[in-house]
Amino acid sequence: MNVDPGIKRGRKFDAVLAGARDIFLRDGFEGASVDEIARAAKVSKATLYNYFPDKRFLFLEVARSEISAVAGNAMEAIDRTKPPAHVLAAAARTIIGFNTSPMGLGIYRLCVAEADRFPDMARSFYEAGPLVARTALLEYFDEAISRGELLIADKPLAADQFLELCRTDVQLQLLLGVGKTPDPARIDRIVSGAVELFLARYGKPRD
Repeated sequence: MNVDPGIKRGRKFDAVLAGARDIFLRDGFEGASVDEIARAAKVSKATLYNYFPDKRFLFLEVARSEISAVAGNAMEAIDRTKPPAHVLAAAARTIIGFNTSPMGLGIYRLCVAEADRFPDMARSFYEAGPLVARTALLEYFDEAISRGELLIADKPLAADQFLELCRTDVQLQLLLGVGKTPDPARIDRIVSGAVELFLARYGKPRD
């Protein structure tokens, strides 16, 4: 997810990212100031701008790191040999958790707002986030189908459907500021509904 060729790497690059992550998570993209980020990273503003000429690209680089960590941890944590109900529930919790997190919401808002002016940035987010989740689902579908656990003719459509089942209306409410971060009970309800509906359509029929 290389969002801008102007980004430079150097000795204090990781410190800048760590400081920016803390401030973005605390204040959001709009509320985060370059002064606060530089203070948190213990670098000068000149050093920060030497690495990142624009706050947008700093935010997207932080987002890339967050997305990679989430995707990597999710793949390692889920035992894909277990029954589909278990695997899909674990995947759903990861997807919902990121979509409703301050970082996930901030990335989505920024990419939608800047997509016309910075299409490469928006495309990079899609490839590092939603596309990674979609690809992981497709790989799992192949494994589950080969074991006779799922019956799916159109796997890309099924992956898109599952991702939308995980989204429900929660993400939209949070993006519009008309909803609250879902509590554990609501997340359980969304996960159960998504998995049950998906398996009703694509699960192996009971004898």
